[in-house]
Amino acid sequence: MDGKVVLITGGTGSFGKQCVRMILERYAVQKLIILSRDELKQFEMQQMFPAAQNERLRYFIGDVRDKDRLYRAFSGVDIVIHAAAMKQVPAAEYNPFEAVKTNIIGAQNVIDAAIDQNVKKVVALSTDKAANPVNLYGATKLCSDKIFIAGNAYTGRKVKTIFSVVRYGNVIGSRGSVIPFFLEKRSSGVLPITDLRMTRFWITLDQAVNFVFQCLSKMVGGELFVPKLPSMAIADLACAICADCRHEIIGIRPGEKLHEVMIPEDVSRLAVEFGDYYVIQPDFSFFNKGQMPMDGFRGPVPEGFEYSSATNPHFLTVEQMRTLIQPLIKGLNAQ
Repeated sequence: MDGKVVLITGGTGSFGKQCVRMILERYAVQKLIILSRDELKQFEMQQMFPAAQNERLRYFIGDVRDKDRLYRAFSGVDIVIHAAAMKQVPAAEYNPFEAVKTNIIGAQNVIDAAIDQNVKKVVALSTDKAANPVNLYGATKLCSDKIFIAGNAYTGRKVKTIFSVVRYGNVIGSRGSVIPFFLEKRSSGVLPITDLRMTRFWITLDQAVNFVFQCLSKMVGGELFVPKLPSMAIADLACAICADCRHEIIGIRPGEKLHEVMIPEDVSRLAVEFGDYYVIQPDFSFFNKGQMPMDGFRGPVPEGFEYSSATNPHFLTVEQMRTLIQPLIKGLNAQ
């Protein structure tokens, strides 16, 4: 990213703030643009990154639903990291039209603007809920994944824009996730558990950002990247946060799964394995497998393979999770 103009949609979210911090620390970007629709969050972010010390930062008010705004914002941009999304499952269930406008139509707008403004690379963030979706959020993100991959077929011969997708699991400490919720509930002595059998994939913010950087450097256009992540049962997560709290079983909520999947068995025929990640290759003629960097390549995944949080060979221990959430606890204690 040295010397490049980088734009992050949804840049005031948990991922966006950490991504900005790490880009400024590591890369001599020409300009780093934050595009989001919340002026208060942009104001708060400007306090975190003072203008006097971060002259390369720009803040654009805008919405991915607004194609005209994206055309203006993407002018002169080299790399787009698309993190904007409506991601709360209950909110998407109750406001389905809004979820479609942001997660699907917004994705189409990003693709159109990127191609027409000659953006070089676009990486879109996805979620494990997009694999075999059972809720509207997951369904909209599956649509988003599909159209970003297919976006490579829309570029034509003259345009060099390439699109890839990064799919990962629950981000430890992200806004609205279960870990901050459990941390707030500790003082009550009771943690609400949906189901003792429930498992999820887990990734830290630093790991998520690093994986996006890794994929930006490797992408040739059309890949769906999936990192190898540890799983953990929600019940064990509750013990890691508060061993003395009582568990109250409340049942699985509408739109939730017992276990999450990042590579469904039905698409595993397209998946190949590398050292610390998988790639689901597109079933399109435009994809040139020969251009993929092959360092760490281990070959196609076995027949019938499914990457599920339930059957994942790598599970976090309670102690390992306690270590990972210590920064969050310190942050809460400091407030």
